[in-house]
Amino acid sequence: MQTFKELYESTVREALAGNFDPAETDKGNAYDPNHLDCLLNPSKHPIVIRTGSCDCGEGEQQECLKRCPFGALKAEADGVAVDPDLCLGCERCIDGCAREKLTASTDIIPALKAVRGAKGLVYAMIAPAFLGQFSSDVTPGKLRSALKEVGFDGMLEVALFADILTLKEALEFDKNIKDTGDYQLTSCCCPMWIGMIRKIYHQLLPHVPGSVSPMVACAKVIKVLHPDALTVFIGPCLAKKAEAREKDLAGAVDYVLTFQEVKNIFDALGIDPAVMEESEKDHSSKAGRIYARKGGVSEAVENTVKAISPQKEIQIRTKQADGVPGCKKMIQDIMDGKIDANFYEGMGCVGGCVGGPRSILGKDEGTGLVNEYGEKATYQHPAENPYVIELLHRLNLDTIESLLEETDLFSRDIT
Repeated sequence: MQTFKELYESTVREALAGNFDPAETDKGNAYDPNHLDCLLNPSKHPIVIRTGSCDCGEGEQQECLKRCPFGALKAEADGVAVDPDLCLGCERCIDGCAREKLTASTDIIPALKAVRGAKGLVYAMIAPAFLGQFSSDVTPGKLRSALKEVGFDGMLEVALFADILTLKEALEFDKNIKDTGDYQLTSCCCPMWIGMIRKIYHQLLPHVPGSVSPMVACAKVIKVLHPDALTVFIGPCLAKKAEAREKDLAGAVDYVLTFQEVKNIFDALGIDPAVMEESEKDHSSKAGRIYARKGGVSEAVENTVKAISPQKEIQIRTKQADGVPGCKKMIQDIMDGKIDANFYEGMGCVGGCVGGPRSILGKDEGTGLVNEYGEKATYQHPAENPYVIELLHRLNLDTIESLLEETDLFSRDIT
C-alpha cells in the first residue's frame, strides 16, 4: 500500500510530465482512493487531512487535542479528526503528530492543470516573504522568469496591494481614532489573527477595519482588469489556503501554493530560478514590502499616517505580537483593560509571515532579506508611490480618500 507521501510524489511527477491519468495511478501498487481524491480535489477536503487511523492511546490523544490553540481537534474512534470550521491552518497538529497521520492539503495537481489549460491570462501572486526562499541568488526578476517557464503569464508582487491596504488602514486610523481610548486592531494580511478575533474574541470586532488581505485584494483587482484571468497565490503558510475558501472571499483566489510546493515544481521540472533572465518590475514601496515580518504592518501604517496627516494631534502608538500565544496574551491584556496603544498588530506566526510553517528559510534570515528589500524600495510609503495612484485611477478611485467608500475590492464584512 502506497503511503500518502509516495502517492503525492508519483502523481506530482506524472502531472508535471503531462501524462497523468488517474486510472493508471497505482501502476501495480495499491493506494487509498481517498488519498487520491485529496490530491485531485483538495477543495472537497479540509486543509489538514488525516491520512489514516492511528493507534494513539487516550493520553496521547488528549495531548493532541490540547495542541490546537483553536479547539479544532476532536477525538474519534480511529484517531484525532480536524474540524474544518474551526481550523485556521496553524499546522501545530501536523508538527506534533507522532504517528504522522496528519498532513497538509496540497493544490499542486489541480493548480497545474488549470494553469496549463487556462484560456485567459494566468497570474502568480507572490507574497512579500518570498525573498531568498528559492536561494539568495533569486531576484524578483529571475523568479518572474522562472514562473513563466512553469506556464504563468506574469507575476505580481502582493506587496503592491499591501501598499493599498496600508493606505486604507492609515486613512481609517486618521478618521476614526480619537483621544478617547479608542484603538484599531490589525493586521489584515494574517488570516490566523483575523480568524482568532472572529471565532474567539468576536466582541473586539468593532475595532477591526473591514479590510480584505493583500492577497485577496490582488486577486480581485486582477479579475476586474482581466475577467478571464486565473489567480494563483504563492506564500509561506497553510492558513492562506483556508482564507481563500472563506465564503465571502471564495472565487477571488483560484489556487494557493506554498513556497515548498513551488520549489517542488521547480525541482521536478529542472528549473533553476537563480540562472533565469532578469525581468524586473519595481512597483511596491518599502511599506508594502515589510509586511512580511513582525512589526512591518505597524511601521508601514505609522509612517503613512504621518505622511498623510503630519499635523494630526493624536499620535499613533503601536504594539505588536507574533505567534498564537503572544497574540492571545496581547488580546487578553486588551480585554483586561491594559490598553497602552491605539494600533495593535497581530501575526499568527513567530516572526510574522517569514516564520510561516511552509517557508523554506528560517525567520531570522527571512527577516533580514525582507528588511534589505524594503530599504531598496524607491518609495517609502504608498502615499508617494505613483503605481498605487495609477492603479486606483484605473479602478475609478480618483482620490486616496475614496478607499474609505469603496466596498467591493478592498473591504469585507468580517462580523
